[in-house]
Amino acid sequence: MKIFVKFDINKVCTTVLENVLNDVNIDHKMVGFGEVDLAKPLAEDTTQKLSDKLDEYGIEVVQNQKSILVQKIKDAIVDMVFNEENTVNVKSSVYLAEKLDHSYGYLANLFSEVTYTSIENFIILQKIEYTKQLILKGNLSLTEIAFKLNYSSVAHLSTQFKKTTGITPSSFQRIIKKRKELNS
Repeated sequence: MKIFVKFDINKVCTTVLENVLNDVNIDHKMVGFGEVDLAKPLAEDTTQKLSDKLDEYGIEVVQNQKSILVQKIKDAIVDMVFNEENTVNVKSSVYLAEKLDHSYGYLANLFSEVTYTSIENFIILQKIEYTKQLILKGNLSLTEIAFKLNYSSVAHLSTQFKKTTGITPSSFQRIIKKRKELNS
């Protein structure tokens, strides 16, 4: 038997982080997604214990300033794409520049330098992942999904989806429908 679940990736990660910090007895305050304010500096052994526990979940403590800013860019993009209440209707470049208080050119160059890909590619990947989740939920049409993700048309969404996944969103929908029928 299979079950299908939906989840809020931001909430899951924040909960895991909060639980690990509490397990290691670190006095902290959650500031934002992926950002924690510590009450006091950590001893080296505590830092190592925290890193080891977080590593079990694929989470790592970011150390240098460039990596920290790149992580903030990724977090802002994930928030922009996945947040249900956050209907961002401005260009992503304007959104990121305003949210992170740096010029978009600087953010784009730094992101490419550290990740070897562009911000635009990262945004597309996140939009395609969200599209898959929305298709799995099955309560929105492709037109509604395209509108929700600020695509100019369903054709534009379909082109990016196929370029990224190798199949069209319609084919993905049919595959999901078949799987559900077979598992019923």
